[in-house]
Amino acid sequence: MFSIDSYRLTGKRAIVCGSTQGIGRACALALANLGASVTLAARNESALKAVLAELPATAGQAHGFIVADFNDPQQVRERVAENIVTAGTAHILVNNSGGPPAGAILAANPADFLAAINRHLICNHLLAQAVIPGMKAAGYGRIINIISTSVREPIPGLGVSNTTRCAVASWAKTLSREVAPFGITVNNILPGATETGRIQDLINNKARSTGQTPEQVRAEMIGHIPAGRFAHPDETAAATAFLASPAASYITGVSLPVDGGRIACI
Repeated sequence: MFSIDSYRLTGKRAIVCGSTQGIGRACALALANLGASVTLAARNESALKAVLAELPATAGQAHGFIVADFNDPQQVRERVAENIVTAGTAHILVNNSGGPPAGAILAANPADFLAAINRHLICNHLLAQAVIPGMKAAGYGRIINIISTSVREPIPGLGVSNTTRCAVASWAKTLSREVAPFGITVNNILPGATETGRIQDLINNKARSTGQTPEQVRAEMIGHIPAGRFAHPDETAAATAFLASPAASYITGVSLPVDGGRIACI
């Protein structure tokens, strides 16, 4: 039976990666607003403390943070494992990390691919291994990966990112089938162009390489989006919060675009 409580996360704990800015920060705030206890994870301790101070807290919520560098998968695994011992079961895991630098795929070094795979696929995998036992015991789990629309349509000039994001999507689909019997869902969010520091970096890089102004590049990008604008991080966070909720219990193994209609495929 449908109820507004189907969207609430009271009594649930979430680990949100890359949560000091942009989409990750917006996801942390959204989950906390729905009643979850949120553990932030990123490498910048002062930035983590700043976001921690923004999280709404009511009786029963206990927020915290993990300092970990996602360029060091072993460190991520150890620190998340320590957090689970001290803070308890994580019912929700939001995998989110900054994308690899822009560049043509032919110009990429093998080390660029290895660094991106470690940061995204390997860290996601180690985090999933850390949280899934508790999710199984609780009979509730939500793993949500913030990826990119490049899973559906490769984005020109993002060779390493396109490759890595598709690997994460395939990993997630495979994992979703293994853990579905335990009440655990695994889904991907595919953000389109979103008002974050990364989109501004991409705009500036393209402006430098093409001789256009950043304003011209921005207008050109927006011209390809049927909605006529970039997304706000809160809009991706809203989709993430839904997939984290009890209401989304029968949705698993999907890649959901939040892109204003930009990608052309169904």
